[in-house]
This record gives sequence, structure tokens and C-alpha cells, in this order.
Amino acid sequence: MIQPTTPLAEQLRPRNIDHVIGQHHLLGEQGPLRLAFTTKQLQSMILWGPPGVGKTTLAQLYAQHVADEFIALSAVLAGVKDIREAVDRAQQNLQLDGRKTVLFIDEIHRFSKSQQDALLPHVESGLITFIGATTENPSFEVNSALLSRARVYVLHSLNNNELEQLYQRALTHLIPPIQLDKEAQTILLESADGDGRRLINLIEQVHHFALHHNKTLVTTSDLKPLLLNALRRFDKGGEQFYDQISALHKSVRGSDPDAALYWFCRMLDGGADIQYLMRRIIRMAWEDIGLADPRAIQLANDAAQTYERLGSPEGELALAQALIYLAVAPKSNAGYQAFNQAKAFVSQDKTRDVPHHLRNAPTQLMKQLGYGKTYRYAHDEPEAYAAGENYFPEGMNKPQWYQPTPRGLEQKIQEKLSHLRALDEAYFKQYNKDKS
Repeated sequence: MIQPTTPLAEQLRPRNIDHVIGQHHLLGEQGPLRLAFTTKQLQSMILWGPPGVGKTTLAQLYAQHVADEFIALSAVLAGVKDIREAVDRAQQNLQLDGRKTVLFIDEIHRFSKSQQDALLPHVESGLITFIGATTENPSFEVNSALLSRARVYVLHSLNNNELEQLYQRALTHLIPPIQLDKEAQTILLESADGDGRRLINLIEQVHHFALHHNKTLVTTSDLKPLLLNALRRFDKGGEQFYDQISALHKSVRGSDPDAALYWFCRMLDGGADIQYLMRRIIRMAWEDIGLADPRAIQLANDAAQTYERLGSPEGELALAQALIYLAVAPKSNAGYQAFNQAKAFVSQDKTRDVPHHLRNAPTQLMKQLGYGKTYRYAHDEPEAYAAGENYFPEGMNKPQWYQPTPRGLEQKIQEKLSHLRALDEAYFKQYNKDKS
């Protein structure tokens, strides 16, 4: 029997999947994880989701259903040596009595490429069934080779109803029992912000407070000193995270430097992954400013390099100033739109041959076949521009995907393109006149 001194989180840890709160999309009647449990089929997987939603619990429960031994490692503390030892144990289990081994690695995103590579042959051979848990997007943090050998399951933050279920279950384990008034309960659930483990820890803190002050009913005023830091919690992987990065991006796009700084500082304060923020800042420069001010792209890259050299907190100033510059810079998504249109066209179009005059002709045979024969070298032409030349496949209508805006440098680009098109028109006019 579990003793009262056992941590509350351990007391509440589900003993079977029917006791798991949340993740109905995975554990419901038609859920893919429930199917994996019931069929007892070995499969490597990555559990991706915010903290406190049951990743470790699900890994343990799955291992109990499908394997004979469960080996757990933390990527924060483990290295290649620990992986080798786990593999040795798995080989012994298999050779001695045919036992199956599940290797669980918490925070797999913290493993280096070489550490992740060390897992590959053993996962591929089936010696071990690998389960990784991560709060970070595995597309960015897990090697593609390892990712291709594991099914990714996305776990969600607990909603209010699920948090309330967990809250009620936790109250039944408190010795001696306590109660919270309705308003205090609401504040406590909101402070958990979708994190079940956080809720349990808060309940333990409240319970200790109540015991110390000999209280059986906890009120809102009692909670305030306990939740000063909790109210500023930041969910790195849930809806709040994506809402805030969206707000940051849209503040820059909307040319509001103060709002951009506000959301940036909110995310820093909440412990957002700085590497992710740097990627998004560079993306903003390319997507929303582009060629209207190419200095923005360079400044975003320089800020990221500065942070990598100085670290936190010194490097954060560089990122903040880059955001201010991006916010006040002239905006253009013309390049972004042109690229998307070109991709869409190519993905739906037929395969078109490269015109002969544009083909490479490194051999005599190719030259005899006419490769590059009528190509006009632009530097030999007036204004270094071969007016009227066609660089598209024959029979393809010439598109105009890139439409520069009348802002920043793109205004000059538009003037240049208009001038070149005028040269084309003059060339064709003269060409038609000579033909007639």
C-alpha cells in the first residue's frame, strides 16, 4: 500500500490506461495508442507534448503491456555509454530467455546527433523498442533517420474539465483532507495552465500550507503568496506558446516595435527555446520584409550569431534590436508570394525540356546538337541585358510571379524591371519591323 509520505504525483500515477486523464484523441475507443496497447504490438514511438500531460506515464504503461523490461534514461544525464549498457541488457534479455526490452528516453531532443545515431541500428534491428518523450518539435530536434523509424504521437495540454478531474482525484489522496473554496479552486486550475504535474505540485504546496496553518478550508487570499510565480507560467508546447509566437510575428508584420518587444519579453520570461525564437526572427525577415530591405535579413542573421557568441542575457539585446528593426522596416511579401506561386505551378505542371540555347555544352557532340548555339551572353549586350531573350521552356507562357511593392528597395527594383520590359518591347517592335 502506498504510504502518505509518497509524493502525491506518484500516488496519482495511473496503473492502467483507463485511469489516464486526457489524450482522448489517442486513448479513446478508436485512438491509435489504445489500439497499440490492446494489440500488444511492439512499435517505436515519440511522444511529443507540453510538460505534465502524461508522456512518461504512457511510456511506462505501454512497456508493461508489450515488453518484459523497461529501461528509462534521461537525455539530460545519459550519454552514449548509457545507451550501450541499455543495448547490452537488451541483448542479454533476448539471448537468455527471449525477453523484449523497451528503452524510454525522456527529453530525447537533448541528445546530440551522435547520441541519437547510436540508437539507430538497434531500433532498426528490433533489438529494442524505442520510446522518446519530448516537449520540442521532433521535426527540428530528432534526426530524420530516427524519426522515420518511430511513430509520432502528439499529446495535448489538459483542458479545464480534465484538470478538474485530476484535482478531485488528488483531493482524495490528501491526508488529512482539505478543501478549497470555489474561487480558489478556479484560480488553482487556471494557474496549472494545462499541466497536470504542475497542478499536482500546486495542490501539494497548498496542502502543506493548510497543515502548517491548521486550516481545512483554503481561500483565495491563502493562495496569493503561493501563486506569485505560478501566474506567470509559460506553456512552451501548448496553445499559449503558439498564440504568443503568432502575436510576436504579427506585431512585427504590423510595424509595431513596442508590441514586438512585449511579446518577445513575455516569451523570454516564460523560458521559450531561444533557438526557436531565432529561427522565427530570421523567418520574419525573409517572409515579411524580403527585398524591400535586405539589411533586415542580414541584421536578423547577425543578431542570431551574436546570441550564439554571447549567450543569455547579453545576446538577448541583439535579438530585441533586430526585432525593432524588422518592425519599422518597409514590408513586402512579394518574394514570399512569388516563391509559393512558382512552387504551386511546378508541382502541377508537366515536365518541360530546357530550351537548346540555354543548355550546357561541355562536349563537341553537344555543340553539334545545337546546345547553347543561339545563347546571347548578357554582358555583351547593351546595358548587360539581352533584350527579348526567353529563359523559359518553349511553349510556356511567361509568368510574372514576382510583383515588387512600391516600398523600400523594391520600389527601385520595380523601376528596374519596368525599364527592362520596355527594352523587351522595343526589341520585339524592331524585330517585327525587320521581318516585314
